[in-house]
Amino acid sequence: MPSSLTTGILVLASLPSLSTPQFLAPIIVSAANAASSRLRIILFSQLFDPDAISHTQNWDNVQRLLTYVYVQATKIAQDKDNPLLQIDVLLKGLNAQETLPENIGEGCEVVYRVSGDAIVAALPHALLELSHRYVAAGSNEGRTIPEASKKVNVPSMLPVVALGGTFDHLHAGHKILLSMAAWITSRKVIVGVTDDTLLKSKSNAHVLESLDTRRTNVRDFLELFKPGLEYDIVTINDVYGPTGWDPDIQGLVVSRETINGAEMISTHREKEQLPKLSVFIIDVISHTSSNITEDDLSLMRQTKMSSTHIRNWIAMHEKQHYQPQIQQADGESKPVERGQVGWISSQDA
Repeated sequence: MPSSLTTGILVLASLPSLSTPQFLAPIIVSAANAASSRLRIILFSQLFDPDAISHTQNWDNVQRLLTYVYVQATKIAQDKDNPLLQIDVLLKGLNAQETLPENIGEGCEVVYRVSGDAIVAALPHALLELSHRYVAAGSNEGRTIPEASKKVNVPSMLPVVALGGTFDHLHAGHKILLSMAAWITSRKVIVGVTDDTLLKSKSNAHVLESLDTRRTNVRDFLELFKPGLEYDIVTINDVYGPTGWDPDIQGLVVSRETINGAEMISTHREKEQLPKLSVFIIDVISHTSSNITEDDLSLMRQTKMSSTHIRNWIAMHEKQHYQPQIQQADGESKPVERGQVGWISSQDA
């Protein structure tokens, strides 16, 4: 990597609403261009305070916001031929109870801020000691403040929500799914991670991460995104996982492309006389979604948010005798593993 790059960069910005934050495009692009291994973006808003808004009724608004930010950063990483850049987008409230841990900026050397943005949250002393750079806000014209959906008889959050996938080489598509599951959950998130035995036919299976690594990465991200919840990371060998037998699940998160799996689970639970699940669909990570603008859709088509693309990239560089490093949640780097090989998200293809 060129010496002008910084290993890790932290972006701090406040949001006035849940509308798509186009004004953040310049700072995201600048930070993503400067980062070599980690880019952590923390978005602050009073709307993220506990009980400020209904989480379920703002499902579409929050997933659209997250997707916009992830896509902007991921596109830059792809342009730089750096698909292993670890990008995390976190949502934090402004109330006194929502304090950032002192190590939130671990692995980051520079903090990027929007010029004139006065974040009214208490920031850890360690962040204040880092070098700060300021980037002018972009235009936010043409974006209206979205309305919450009118879902009837749906609580703001559900006690227990489930989702599943392979979660190989955890990327932006996975993180949107995981983030949205945590967003609507008040007590426990159950994540089914596909067993190694079901993945042998995947392309470039020799660079698949081990089951233990995939489970660890899922847990680390969830605990970073929303500390305080219970996270049950389980191994699955079929389309159902715990949704096939656990009565204490109220919600299921799936992508639009895997809605058939949700229908199978619904049929199975009805047959087994298990409580019906509320299904929440991630629309905006679909390359054919009607829920995002044409400009965003075009950008998403250029952004390869898939484990297949990452494995292909690793395999290609492996042939060139280069062993890429993966930045873990604790800030440490480790080589990409080699020789390891229903609910599944379309982002795992």
